[in-house]
Amino acid sequence: MPLSEHEQRLLEEMERNLYKNEADVMSTSDFRRAPNYTAIAVGVLMGLVGIVTMVVGVSLDITLVGIVGFGVLFGGVMVAVAFPGASSDGGSTPPSAPRAKSPAGSSSFMDRLNDRWERRERGEGL
Repeated sequence: MPLSEHEQRLLEEMERNLYKNEADVMSTSDFRRAPNYTAIAVGVLMGLVGIVTMVVGVSLDITLVGIVGFGVLFGGVMVAVAFPGASSDGGSTPPSAPRAKSPAGSSSFMDRLNDRWERRERGEGL
């Protein structure tokens, strides 16, 4: 069943707002980090050691060795994922430099997004 003209306009307006909001979120978030290859390499090596340790623990029927192997494997995954790399925007801001405070003060990212959404719903500017 085809959409009416009014429904088509509403759908197009919703799509434009979604694309605009998505661009706003991506520009304010910190997704521009390059991967830290050293941490990834260390994490992969720890994971391999953990898998080998788990297999040895299971084959020798030593539960404690298997548990330690799982711990090493889990630690390797956490090392590979948890340590962010340097910023990929050319390093304009060093990681230790304090960031400028947002107008919302010490509120969280989600609180700021909710405030922006409520202002937009009320028809106020960003």
